Amino acid sequence: VVEAYKQGLRPAVGYELNPWLLCLSNYRAWKAGYRGKVAFLKKDLWKVNLSDCYNVIVFLAPSVKPPLAAKLLAELPDEARVVAGRFPFPFWTPTSTLGQGLEQVWAYDMKEVRRTAQSSAEGSPV
Repeated sequence: VVEAYKQGLRPAVGYELNPWLLCLSNYRAWKAGYRGKVAFLKKDLWKVNLSDCYNVIVFLAPSVKPPLAAKLLAELPDEARVVAGRFPFPFWTPTSTLGQGLEQVWAYDMKEVRRTAQSSAEGSPV
């Protein structure tokens, strides 16, 4: 979230349910001089409406990616970009990637993800 803010993305908000991770995130933002500029909220990502988000960054386990992909497809606008750290979305084709191994990230533009999903759905046998 701090890095997103440094790159000019506003607002820069993170969601976390684990109180320890929430506290750690707020502490690190404060220590880096970003208190009041970024926010970490104790909210359930599955219950947050993401329809007004244009940049989403996720660091989640592979098992969470398929249900999260469905949520993002349903809620994000076409102009949104999703960046996944450590693990890619299994059925999405990235627009770009950067890094390797544990430091690799995958970027997905929602308009392209939807176009690819629609093309494969139209090409599949009924």
